[in-house]
Amino acid sequence: MATVELRFSALPEHVRTARLVAAAVARRAGVDESVLDELRLAVGEACSRAVALHRRNGVDGAVRVALTEQEKRFLIEVADEAGPGEEGGSAVSPEDEEVLGLAVITGLVEDVEVGNGSEGGVIRMSWPIAPASVPV
Repeated sequence: MATVELRFSALPEHVRTARLVAAAVARRAGVDESVLDELRLAVGEACSRAVALHRRNGVDGAVRVALTEQEKRFLIEVADEAGPGEEGGSAVSPEDEEVLGLAVITGLVEDVEVGNGSEGGVIRMSWPIAPASVPV
């Protein structure tokens, strides 16, 4: 099980980099080309949400993106540091953009879970890895 971890300052301009890295690692792991656009969009929404939570709550910590290649699944976790016990900082009324972002993610990703991590919220998403083709 190989994991690539990316940490970045909660700045909107870093979200694009996170999307590009996630797509490149997913492609290398064997995620089907046909879902890479959806993967990029879902990662972008999750990272944008984390950045917004950090900025709204005055949190200086990093947004963490973990990209894990499992035997049959490619797992992406996007974690914020908006505070423990707050589902992605949702103890305060969620902004319309955050709700829309979660709706986009759940519409794009079949296997998604929104929960809490040790420092704040975590969005876990996964996609199947295509079986390696055997040369004939």
